[in-house]
Amino acid sequence: MTAASSAVPELTPAQRTEVELVARGKQEKSRTLRDLGQPETPEAAHALLLRLGLWDEARTPYADRLGATLQAVALDVPDFQEEERLDLTHLPAYAIDDEGNRDPDDAVGVETLEGGLTRLWVHVADVAALAPAGSPLDEEARARGATLYLPDRTIGMLPDALVERTGLGLRDTMPALSISLDLDADGNADAVDVHLTRVRVQRLTYTQAQERLAAGEEPFVTLARLARASRELREGEGALTIDLPEVRVKADEGGATVSPLPKPEMRAVVQECMTLAGWAAAIYADDHGLPLPFATQDAPTRDVRGDTLPAHWARRKTLARTRFQPSPGPHHGMGLDLYAQATSPMRRYLDLVVHQQLRAHLTGSDPLSGKEVAARVAQAQMNADATRQAERLSRKHHTLRFIAAQPGREWDAVVVDRRGPQATLLIPDLALDLPLSTPAAPGTPLKVRLTDVNLPALTVRARVMG
Repeated sequence: MTAASSAVPELTPAQRTEVELVARGKQEKSRTLRDLGQPETPEAAHALLLRLGLWDEARTPYADRLGATLQAVALDVPDFQEEERLDLTHLPAYAIDDEGNRDPDDAVGVETLEGGLTRLWVHVADVAALAPAGSPLDEEARARGATLYLPDRTIGMLPDALVERTGLGLRDTMPALSISLDLDADGNADAVDVHLTRVRVQRLTYTQAQERLAAGEEPFVTLARLARASRELREGEGALTIDLPEVRVKADEGGATVSPLPKPEMRAVVQECMTLAGWAAAIYADDHGLPLPFATQDAPTRDVRGDTLPAHWARRKTLARTRFQPSPGPHHGMGLDLYAQATSPMRRYLDLVVHQQLRAHLTGSDPLSGKEVAARVAQAQMNADATRQAERLSRKHHTLRFIAAQPGREWDAVVVDRRGPQATLLIPDLALDLPLSTPAAPGTPLKVRLTDVNLPALTVRARVMG
């Protein structure tokens, strides 16, 4: 693993502090780096600290550089107040997530109705009951924008105590904000509604839920049927399917691991249910003239067909960035005429705003105005962007640690794009892409060895084998 090239003297405490400030992006100038003939950049400072053994390879400075806070929220969490709720504790509901998930904020269930309809219930933790608009918890969540998920730790957008108090399935019965869709056999919605509820939720991993689906158990069979029908309808409206490798990156001081993320059908089923809930919440808000942070997306810049890795890679590049605005508009990537993210209020601030608005309407309180929603969108997006960038860079950092620990390993790779002599190589087991000079056409499988890992620069080279 490379860092710097020439010997340097030991730093005094003051010099170390100065260099660390540059590495963390908190200071631009450094006399120490200048005197050592080093560039006054965060990367050069990071390399120097690694070489001197003052930082170890587990240290990631990206959240610091981007202004994403690494401190846990230290605010008091109120108790739920007594209020009228629809009792749904007689209906089974399941919070389905990855193993080890610590913030279960959504659950699904079904109810059979007359006339061949099925009511899909998506229950979401009633976070807005404890973090209403303008409260200290709301303001802190807005300042963070989203929960920060790093390979070695998680820093919540809200206090751990709030997660423990609102998480679905953490107690026998829980308050929730529940979104319902009455669906026919073809996945068409006959009606949507939103309620404050009380629910009984069982927690399952995707693997456990998949086993119950394979065994033909309800409601998993019905959930899968509804999800398939919904997906087919959305694809008919232009929804794009993008299936690229995903991995889970975990790290500590001893090392890092990168594991391909399994994709059982129940993962897609739950995702489709969450998409339907967001669509229903947007419809409900639009019907009642309620401003939300509606998610919109322009139409793809071109049509890409095929089911190969290069096709999925190219299709992703056709998508415009999702925009949030206080009035509804189409989300072309999802094939929906309107949409709002509504199922992660303890992890994404704009989901919390959706809940605050829905809750205000349900309880007869004054909702935020469109102008107030727009202001929250602007602030939260800026902060959430820093959080997501810190996550991406930290995952790449620890992925490179994982690679460096296996210098002789050969990796399966696929050429997914090329521009002139330069190609883009994708390594599925790492969900890592990198440039490569090769005449190989898109879709060509290659065996590569990864060398010259440089953590401060976040670079690695690929050498084709054979």
